[in-house]
Amino acid sequence: MYEENAKIQFDELKNKPDALILGIESSCDETAAAVVRGGREVLSNVIASQIEIHRRFGGVVPEVASRNHTLALPNIIDQALKEAGVTASDLDGVAVTFGAGLIGALLVGVSAAKAYAYAINKPLIAVNHIEAHVSANFIADKTLEPPFCALVASGGHTLLLDIKGYNEFEKLGGTLDDALGEAFDKVARVLSLPYPGGPNVEKLAKEGKPNIKLYKHPKGVRQDLSVSYSGLKTAVVNYVHTLEQRGEPVPVADVCASFTSEAVGLLAKTAAECVRRSGRSLLALAGGVASNGDLRAALKAEGAANGFSVCYPPHVLCTDNAAMVASRAYFTAREGKGLAGLDLNAKSHIAF
Repeated sequence: MYEENAKIQFDELKNKPDALILGIESSCDETAAAVVRGGREVLSNVIASQIEIHRRFGGVVPEVASRNHTLALPNIIDQALKEAGVTASDLDGVAVTFGAGLIGALLVGVSAAKAYAYAINKPLIAVNHIEAHVSANFIADKTLEPPFCALVASGGHTLLLDIKGYNEFEKLGGTLDDALGEAFDKVARVLSLPYPGGPNVEKLAKEGKPNIKLYKHPKGVRQDLSVSYSGLKTAVVNYVHTLEQRGEPVPVADVCASFTSEAVGLLAKTAAECVRRSGRSLLALAGGVASNGDLRAALKAEGAANGFSVCYPPHVLCTDNAAMVASRAYFTAREGKGLAGLDLNAKSHIAF
């Protein structure tokens, strides 16, 4: 009976421009819930961060993240509805990130969303985490419409996409190994910087000079628009260990500046080539590393030199949040896609 009613309501949702959707996000270490109207108007966006919990471990511990999602999520959902000034009966759908991410953490959100959707008799909408990051730009710029190119840069993903339509994404390039955010975090650990590593590397990079040649040979844009960060990370490790073995001080700020210059510079040039090949005039930046000021500056410089514009969401919509999940659900549902049953399961990896 539930799934029959959900299907009927989902079909009605497709034609409702002001649909209210509750989004739930638990793919890593942020527990989040949000209510979004019409895919672009955020009525609430509640995020419970676990940074302080995981700081003592130097990184995210999956089991610890899952347990804290379980503790936090009921109150986070209640707070999101309260801040939005709506009740469960006002909602038109419940959206949840089902992948990609930490499987245990995802299962908490998926299980909660299924139970909640069933309890309030509303459609359940499955959301791809990577696609949700792109949708953060539809919230930030209410006039934004496809087509455009997108760069998704986060701790788990680095992808170059051609966004041909709201539900038509084509992968044009991306990392062959480490994601950009992952590389930042690994370099931070080598330099004994506290968690979260990426923001600390960015902060110190501003105090240093990019005067260390980490690569022996210059790296250019690859024909397949791929990038690789494992070699650059290893170069940093070797440089630091060599100095330590010699008993010499490590110029931490200069290492941060040099690594950032190499990592961001090549990605920006690759993104510019992606835009050129696709014939688009706009590049949208998304994901946690979209907050990085050096990446934003490098992309804007490439845009100015090559005739394309660059946009990105505010910081709160770059990191994992539920507003982007609700937004993505609206645009998938509008084209009759994304409806999930109570057999929805989490996926740690989603091929793109």
